[in-house]
Amino acid sequence: MARKLAIGAAAVVIVGAGATLALAVRPPELLRVGANYGAKIVCSNVFVAERDAQAVLADDVQAPGHPVLKYLSVRVDQQRKIVRTQFLGFIGDGLAVYRPGTGCAVAPDGDVARAAQYQFNPLKIWAPSPNVPWPTGSQPETEKAVQALLEQQALAGPGMRGIAVIHNGRLIAQRYGEGFSAATPLLGWSMAKTVSAALVGMQIGDGKLSLQQNGFWPDKGDPRSSITLAQLMAMSSGLQFNEGYGDVSDVTRMLYLEPDMAGYSAGQPLAQAPGSVWNYSSGTTLLLSRIWQRAAAGDGHDAASAAVLSLPHDRLFAPLGMSSALIEADARGNLVGSSYMYATTHDWARFGQFLLQDGVWQGKRMLPSGFVDAMRQPAPASRGQYGQGQLWRWGPSGDTPEGQNPDLRFQLPADTYWMEGHDGQSIAVVPSRQLVVVRLGLTPHRLLYQPQALLAAVLKAVE
Repeated sequence: MARKLAIGAAAVVIVGAGATLALAVRPPELLRVGANYGAKIVCSNVFVAERDAQAVLADDVQAPGHPVLKYLSVRVDQQRKIVRTQFLGFIGDGLAVYRPGTGCAVAPDGDVARAAQYQFNPLKIWAPSPNVPWPTGSQPETEKAVQALLEQQALAGPGMRGIAVIHNGRLIAQRYGEGFSAATPLLGWSMAKTVSAALVGMQIGDGKLSLQQNGFWPDKGDPRSSITLAQLMAMSSGLQFNEGYGDVSDVTRMLYLEPDMAGYSAGQPLAQAPGSVWNYSSGTTLLLSRIWQRAAAGDGHDAASAAVLSLPHDRLFAPLGMSSALIEADARGNLVGSSYMYATTHDWARFGQFLLQDGVWQGKRMLPSGFVDAMRQPAPASRGQYGQGQLWRWGPSGDTPEGQNPDLRFQLPADTYWMEGHDGQSIAVVPSRQLVVVRLGLTPHRLLYQPQALLAAVLKAVE
């Protein structure tokens, strides 16, 4: 009996060791997604936002995320600017690398050297003076009644990290969460999509793109070649793409398992006739990034060259004085205009004000006349909720039934439109009231926070 027990115990050990080895050598894709997600978030917050790695792991990755993330550990190589993560110390092998000008990239294939080559040395954008009023400087012109509203926790929302209220082009109120300040670059998640639309608009203004242009797939017989730029801008391409974040989906695979995100998106099959169905898709915005990068580069030139990668910095952020702004590139030089832009609350507000001013800044037109208005027009297949230029016509849904406009019960002006991002990022623009309200934080959707209440209160106060 003792011998049988010993043999059985040995078998259990062998099987367990084999299973452990299998997990280490070929971990499930969900664990790889989690490990690369953790590496990417920590990398960006350490090397872009200058935050503590362990605090970022605990607060930004583990606290709001999947329970399995609690078993994730992180190592930061400050000299090589590489971040590695693993589950239980040996599973997952998450890997991300920081590059000047293009921030952090996941390297799911392990090729750090290739990912690191997509960079540029940004020209210095001088930080706004604290002694000059916003937007040229950073000095607020505080209105006490509005500032008092921001101090109400129910209006600011759980996990708030930064709020700025701009009225008639003046910064009239601001608030920051504990550990954050006006100098902290914050991730906008899908708010970056609207910035990508502006970069497309700049190429249209240069005469290098047009909204009715198609043929973005090399084979003319490919049915996807009929997809127009306008249909991509309106999230109505017809391409298959699953935006679910709860498992290994198209969007999580693209962001955390694919070194060439735009290539992965371009490989998606056509699921519906172009223009017939609205489907919110980060993959669509990666395609837009690749399209405008190629247009800017010109035929036969490298769309991931330093000259192209620096274009957002040189032609958009520098003129607006957005000294903190950074769009990160993937491991093949595609700017991740769907998801990965960091900027301070003040700089996100500058972009919102730029939209409110129809793409004009300090008297200089930077977007084609009427382009922002066209962005705001309803995408035909979206039932009114989404615009034709990578922005929302409705604010965050909260607990509003699907298909219903959540803004109605807040009685917001009819011309209100939104930039929105994962975990509670939003910028509301109200042209008729000359108002921009930025709200950033770490506020998972399950908390059902809606910034419309804050916007409605601010509107009442400024009127």
